[in-house]
Amino acid sequence: MNHFIRLPILCLLTVLLAACGRQEHAAPKGGGGGHVHTAPHGGTLIEVGEHAYNLELLRDGAAGKLTIWVLDGHAENFVRLKAPALEVNVTTGGEKKPLSLKAVANPATGETVGDTSQFEAQADWLKGSAPIEVAVAPVDIKGRRFEGLSGKVGASAK
Repeated sequence: MNHFIRLPILCLLTVLLAACGRQEHAAPKGGGGGHVHTAPHGGTLIEVGEHAYNLELLRDGAAGKLTIWVLDGHAENFVRLKAPALEVNVTTGGEKKPLSLKAVANPATGETVGDTSQFEAQADWLKGSAPIEVAVAPVDIKGRRFEGLSGKVGASAK
């Protein structure tokens, strides 16, 4: 092969090999240029910041329990907070209700109240299968304050 044929083939192979090593993610339901992650517990993910963190919200409609986990930007690792609770407003049946989710200790992971990624609350009015809207009060994660976080959450099939 002469140099005029080898050079374009070499360039093409380089581009193809570079593209094979890149991680691409599916487009989000909003149709933007971002990507989507899977909630590790099967809940609803709320993006926090510009791909900085995620909140996973999971509602157990039978028990009337709401759990929130704080996760990294790819929803793969837990991010511990120093907070003793997370405050939210839940809209259900057209009525807005405040709810305080308490920090949960986990001896298996070494998480303690005041150093945990998991927060829970139980209320009888959370029972049922109708979707709820959860608005999270401003939250500090790793020294950054985030506001305006909300999402719609259905009931899990437990």
